[in-house]
Amino acid sequence: MVDVGCGTGLSCTIWPEVTGVEPSAEMRAVAARRGVRVVAGSAEETGLPDACADIVTVSHALHWFDADRAFPELARIMRPGAVLAAFDYDWPPAVDPEVDAAYRDFEATHTAMEAERGLRPTFSPKHEHLERLRRSGLFRHVNEVCLHMKETGSAERFVDFATSQGGVVALLKEGVGEDELGLTRLREVTARRMTERTTWWWTCRVRLAVR
Repeated sequence: MVDVGCGTGLSCTIWPEVTGVEPSAEMRAVAARRGVRVVAGSAEETGLPDACADIVTVSHALHWFDADRAFPELARIMRPGAVLAAFDYDWPPAVDPEVDAAYRDFEATHTAMEAERGLRPTFSPKHEHLERLRRSGLFRHVNEVCLHMKETGSAERFVDFATSQGGVVALLKEGVGEDELGLTRLREVTARRMTERTTWWWTCRVRLAVR
């Protein structure tokens, strides 16, 4: 198995035999301390031999890849019949109707501000992943499945997730106020609606491509 864009190797530890591919030296160092075999590389240039993988996973990273270069490279390292599994969680999780609506307002505000200030990074829209894999012509079968997970979380954790996004961090660093950003309202709504640990419903979209 090969995990491309493995980061700190957190999702690699469950596998008895896995190679992580990661461009960041800092993240590779953390993965190595976890006992993960990790190599310096990227989705566009893994550095791995031909037909070396039965399974290739990509966790929350496919939108950063240059598809024209990455898809042929991933196909190259896959054996015949190997499976590429690229997955992302829908954000935010379904929590509460009022919280969900408040988050949508917050998201619309901060994404518009990011675009206005040139802070929005270039990436491929996640809803186009499936069609891009199909159009590549490199895989004999491509499909998407949705998996669901339930957990509980607090209002504080929900807001922490919201403020940890790169664009939000950049806006706050530029001096944008929490009121203007819509963060004050999000805090108010979550504090009022999530007075106890609340059930969070996550959807994970898995794009499967068979070589």
